[in-house]
Amino acid sequence: MPDYQNVLAQIKALPADWHGSGPLSDAVLQKIADYCAGIAPIHYSMETGAGKSTLFFSQISEHHLAFALDVGKSLTRVRESSLFRQERTELITGPTQQTVPAFTFTKPLQVALIDGPHGYPFPELEYYYIYPHLAENALLILDDTNIPTIKRMAEILSADDMFECIEVLGKTTFFRRTAAPVFDPLADGWWDQGYNRSFLNKSNRLNSLKAKIPPSLFKLIPESLKLSVQKYL
Repeated sequence: MPDYQNVLAQIKALPADWHGSGPLSDAVLQKIADYCAGIAPIHYSMETGAGKSTLFFSQISEHHLAFALDVGKSLTRVRESSLFRQERTELITGPTQQTVPAFTFTKPLQVALIDGPHGYPFPELEYYYIYPHLAENALLILDDTNIPTIKRMAEILSADDMFECIEVLGKTTFFRRTAAPVFDPLADGWWDQGYNRSFLNKSNRLNSLKAKIPPSLFKLIPESLKLSVQKYL
């Protein structure tokens, strides 16, 4: 089994500006290493984006997939590094909006890091093609949750039965894949998703309340009062 801490120490020794796309912090890399050690051995992993994390995964994963563009010379730095194990890594270059949907995952993923293009809806697009392949107890890492749209994505995942939010470290959120069944990627089922349940439950309670009030009387209730009541349902 790889010496996670020795590998990590060498990567941490690289300059903070090792590439121009904003590498993951040492604290986040340390946390990734800690969680990966808990589910080792890592047979199959992937990430969108590239950088110090690519070096780490190339050392500890038997087969790592990195979907990325050479933004800020991130891929160039990876390829040039003596810490990069090319024989364990498959670099899929090009826009992830095209490369991830076109890729065929052949094994269950134990680790997935979403850190590619951050504009909406691109992280969600990547997630859609990744989540059906996550193994039980897999580690899902969502970076840059300080961006409002990605923060909302983290909130949706945190409420989902398929995931347990295990830690938020700065702008990075860590999830564990639970034993819940895979949400059917070709169906609908919005009413079964945790993020929507509070809305659905509130709507049901409102309808139940309306059923108890005669329609003629309900029409006389001011809208402001109706809105106030809904807040407490």
